[in-house]
Amino acid sequence: MATPLTPETFVYKIRSAGDPRISPDSSRIVYTLSTPNQETKKVTSQLWMCDREGGNSRQLTWAGDHNGGARWSPDGKSIAFTSDRDKKSGIYVLGVDQPGEAREVTSHRQGVSDLTWSPDGKHLAYITNYDPEYPNEEEAKPDDAPRVHATSRIDYKYDGRGYLGDMRPQVWVVDVASGQKRRVTDDPIDHWAPSWSPDGKSIAFLDTRHAFMRTQMGIVDVATGATKYVTPEMGTVGLFKWSKDGQRIVYSGDTTQTFQGDFFVLDVASGQRKRLTDDLPCLPMGGYPGMSSSPVWLDERNLLFFGALHGGSGFWTIDTESGSLETERTWDASAMGFTISDDLRYVTYAETTMSSTGEVSVWDRQTDEVKVITSYNQDVLTESPPAEWEQIEVQRGKYTIHAWLLKPPGFDPAKKYPFVLNIHGGPNGHYGFALNPLQQILATNGFIVAFANPRGSTSYGREFTMQVVNDWGGEDYQDLMAVVDKVLERPYVDPERTGIAGYSYGGYMTSWIIGQTRRFKACVCGAPCFDLESMYGTSDISFQFGEDQWGGQPHEAREWYAAHSPSTFAHTATTPTLIVHGEADVRCPIGQGEQMFVALKKAGCEVEFARYPGGAHGFAGMGPAPHREDYLQRSLKWFKDHLGDPE
Repeated sequence: MATPLTPETFVYKIRSAGDPRISPDSSRIVYTLSTPNQETKKVTSQLWMCDREGGNSRQLTWAGDHNGGARWSPDGKSIAFTSDRDKKSGIYVLGVDQPGEAREVTSHRQGVSDLTWSPDGKHLAYITNYDPEYPNEEEAKPDDAPRVHATSRIDYKYDGRGYLGDMRPQVWVVDVASGQKRRVTDDPIDHWAPSWSPDGKSIAFLDTRHAFMRTQMGIVDVATGATKYVTPEMGTVGLFKWSKDGQRIVYSGDTTQTFQGDFFVLDVASGQRKRLTDDLPCLPMGGYPGMSSSPVWLDERNLLFFGALHGGSGFWTIDTESGSLETERTWDASAMGFTISDDLRYVTYAETTMSSTGEVSVWDRQTDEVKVITSYNQDVLTESPPAEWEQIEVQRGKYTIHAWLLKPPGFDPAKKYPFVLNIHGGPNGHYGFALNPLQQILATNGFIVAFANPRGSTSYGREFTMQVVNDWGGEDYQDLMAVVDKVLERPYVDPERTGIAGYSYGGYMTSWIIGQTRRFKACVCGAPCFDLESMYGTSDISFQFGEDQWGGQPHEAREWYAAHSPSTFAHTATTPTLIVHGEADVRCPIGQGEQMFVALKKAGCEVEFARYPGGAHGFAGMGPAPHREDYLQRSLKWFKDHLGDPE
């Protein structure tokens, strides 16, 4: 009999192969393999390389705990990467066919990311922090008092990074041969995703502004540092790519924040922009630090890009003159990090499906064959198979709500199973075809699990994703309840043993639901948005995000804030609730969990508050291994204690 997936399995046994990069001649692929260690409770990452078909796999790096960001030189003879060896954050270059250790090019005290080679292979552009108070990256002396944090800017903190002041990521350039480096940008705002112009004279980059809810593209002259911004300040930019002649840049984004990108073409010389599409059916994926997958020119007119559609993934081509869209391929998986060989035939990417995770795939565009070339987790997932699954749909008005249903391996329709609905964050995010740890742990341990994309979710176009704006707890809530009703029609689901779980906006929705209905017998609420007015002034993003989502500042929409805050209704709640929250969370600050805990205690609810020291907003997926294990184990136990096992 198969063993269930456990928190220990996901935290300590699952390895992840990511950020695959195919060589220019398509013969080899380099990628980062992240490996957990149960004894040390840490995850290390090293570079590996294999042939395009997956053969001749070998480890490239051995020193340091964290190696990654590998990028092929234009001639395919060298790989640049980042490493924390020698107790510093360095950039290294390794000759792929030459014996010996990698050569250090340069280093910084803080982290380095976003490496990109100049077209002539002589320079690397990259991103690292620059603090004008400590321009030489001086370290504080051990006996120094903690630094006083005094600021006059509203965006002075960021989740996972803490207090920022004027310290921001900047674009740097280093000479690969000599190691001479210099900073080429200086505006005290976040810079990401540098991209060289074809002539090597300029670098385009992205700036995040306005509570990191707006993204603007800039172009800096490498020689002089002169910078011009070429997209609207209050707009957004995701993917972008220089044309081969350097005269145009095609990018995805919008002129305002609509949580859905369309494509534009920019004439670099004149600064004129032309909108190519209006309400794409798919969501172009990119624009996040470390996760961008730049589009690729197939010829002088057509561009290949990667995106998400209805919870799945796909590749599309866009005609940069007419704006017409063609689907090349879609599939039931969640993928990221695509690159393509110089002959435009082979595409590589990392993916997760409903039955696999952490592997590298190669798609042959000529034959349409897809091959998974790694198998790091095959043994683990054979011993502990993922849940059986099916996709379901619910029609509400003109919208079709997509949902997925997980069943335990060896499912027996004659039994009665407890049921848990899992709600995604965002709200402008989405669930889909992926191996989710909490969902799989619950399902393989005896629960029926459902997860859905209610209105507001991405990958369904602009109209659908904008439906949640100014309607938190409205039609989105009704969509989710309709999914629950649909699942409860099945005779093997026990309507008296139902639970809900969610994190971030999912935490908002779970805390909202228990104040609206008593139908659920257990709740796991992660990092909730509980009191929207207090969150507006304490979150790192809500002074802009709140205005985008909630209709303005609190004094402008006080009645709306009260009517849509879970705190208004929490005194009526009776559902036994586990609250999980990182103590260093500044996205949904710990005070939100504290307010909820007190409100539920005063209401007479059974409630437990698990606080994770040092935990940022994403601790449940990226925090210390013991904390991730505890979160998963504690959630499983809560549902088992309150909903029981299959009968």
